[in-house]
Amino acid sequence: MKKRGIGVGSMFYGLGYGFSRQDISSATIEICEDGSVIIRSGEVDFGQGSDTILCQITSEELGIRYDTIQMLTADTLTTPNAGPTSASRVTYVTGMAMLKAARAMKRTLQSVAERILGHTDLLFGDEKVYSLSHPEKVISFKALAKAAHLRGAPMVETAWHDITTQDVNPETAQGDAYSAYAYATQIAEVEVDTETGQVEVLRIVTATDAGKAINPLNVEGQIEGGVSMGVGYALSEEIIQEGGYLKTPSLGDYMVPTSLDMPPIETHILEVPVPTGPYGAKGVGEPASIPTAPAILNAISAALNLRVTQIPATPENLLRLIREKEREEKPPPG
Repeated sequence: MKKRGIGVGSMFYGLGYGFSRQDISSATIEICEDGSVIIRSGEVDFGQGSDTILCQITSEELGIRYDTIQMLTADTLTTPNAGPTSASRVTYVTGMAMLKAARAMKRTLQSVAERILGHTDLLFGDEKVYSLSHPEKVISFKALAKAAHLRGAPMVETAWHDITTQDVNPETAQGDAYSAYAYATQIAEVEVDTETGQVEVLRIVTATDAGKAINPLNVEGQIEGGVSMGVGYALSEEIIQEGGYLKTPSLGDYMVPTSLDMPPIETHILEVPVPTGPYGAKGVGEPASIPTAPAILNAISAALNLRVTQIPATPENLLRLIREKEREEKPPPG
């Protein structure tokens, strides 16, 4: 017999290290004489799209095309320390460092443009700088970069951002453990075969507060990737040790779900900006994976009318719970 159930999982997640641990990131921006831009940061993009975000922040601030920006990362000789890529902190912390560096550079360029154009109400956009009150007063970004170099203006800016929080009072438990939190809720619908213990996840609906989605497609991909990890946590991924030896040493034994195992995922991105992130953005990398397993286990529990608390919910584990429930509900003989 196959039974269906729906479950909900919710979470909140502190961004960065928190609890007064030092959490600082740095970024550098350089404007070349030909108008090209080089940005540097020690963060590492291993698939989450942080390089894209840092380039977008620079592009937005300076009003230039994304493809004119060169990104240099993770080079201890040339890039400033950005801290580890962990704790869903890169967009949140390094993004703010890059935003500060870009704004500092923008102030330098504006001071040069004011002298050239004779106006102070300047706007950066579409690869040029122009006066709001006199749009005919305009200079291209390339020409402005060259003029700034000729005038000896500093064309390299480095900025750092610190979100280190205060110590939590050990007696009252009061204080700011983290500077901001991410929030997410997921709903899972599953179908459980009570004869085999097999679980099929029919669909998952996600709602994630990204603060501000600087790149919505990137955020959606992060959420879907997190859900795929959560499905594995819930149903198949298990480290087995026996006698001090690992019995699941490879992907042939440790069962990671593939794209063919993924259910349809309906993604909803909520935007509640925080003042401590770039344009209000928050990290969503780790928060995306946290509610999935609880939602799936709650859905299995609803389908079977019993509480499932162990992960992964393998067929063997579920069949054991089902049989135990049947024995408990079986009327005594006579």
